[in-house]
Amino acid sequence: MGIDGDAPVPPHRRFGEEGGRLSYGGYLRLPALLAQQQPESEAPDELLFITIHQVYELWFKLLLHELESAREAMFEGELWQARHLFHRVHAVEKVLIEQVDVLETMTPQDFLEFRAKLEPASGFQSVQFRELEFLSGLKDERYLSSFRHASDTELARLRRRLEEPTLWDAYLTALSQRGLPVSDDEIMDSLLAVARDRRSYDDLWQLAEDLLTHDEKAAHWRMRHVQMVERQIGTKSGTGGSTGAPYLRGRTRMHYFPLLWELRAWL
Repeated sequence: MGIDGDAPVPPHRRFGEEGGRLSYGGYLRLPALLAQQQPESEAPDELLFITIHQVYELWFKLLLHELESAREAMFEGELWQARHLFHRVHAVEKVLIEQVDVLETMTPQDFLEFRAKLEPASGFQSVQFRELEFLSGLKDERYLSSFRHASDTELARLRRRLEEPTLWDAYLTALSQRGLPVSDDEIMDSLLAVARDRRSYDDLWQLAEDLLTHDEKAAHWRMRHVQMVERQIGTKSGTGGSTGAPYLRGRTRMHYFPLLWELRAWL
């Protein structure tokens, strides 16, 4: 007899067969997921282009989930949990960077076969990417007027991101909870105290390093992205009306956490 008097499970049966009938495809909603790739042309590489960008949006969704959780962990003083989540974020961001290699297997000639079909669609219109920037600290209300094709729900999400605390706000809270002042005039002294007294503040130092890695990997992705754009279309304007590569290159110098970079000069 099995546990609690149940009949023993035959050895040839497999895990899960005694339960429901949830399938792999059903759990992942594969029929709906795989129906979302709808090319606008007959160009062979358009499926590659669509797939890569849809995968990016799925990764963005996961990153938003993990970064929100890391932010809450910092607010609650659970720094070990925040660090665990940041390590996952860094692994995902590494994949985002490496995915550019796949997209670069498409030649400029291949892209030109369907590029005109994209107008006025553009990666500039990615609401989730802009949410990631807002959550990380690069808040810019001017972007709201740029999302002419966004739904009311998407615009509401962006407005909420503008109003809610950033990752930096959460880190300042973690510093404050350890008795370190975080006013504009005192924050650099507190960061220096953390850096110079690792015996007392190593968890805060390591968490700051995790924030910096998040910043660094985002910058690395921006650089790989602009290089890919330059390789594909040179100095042509973007399909969404931006200046294309020049606009993207200007954003490669942006930082989520400028004080953590400035700290190096004070050590």
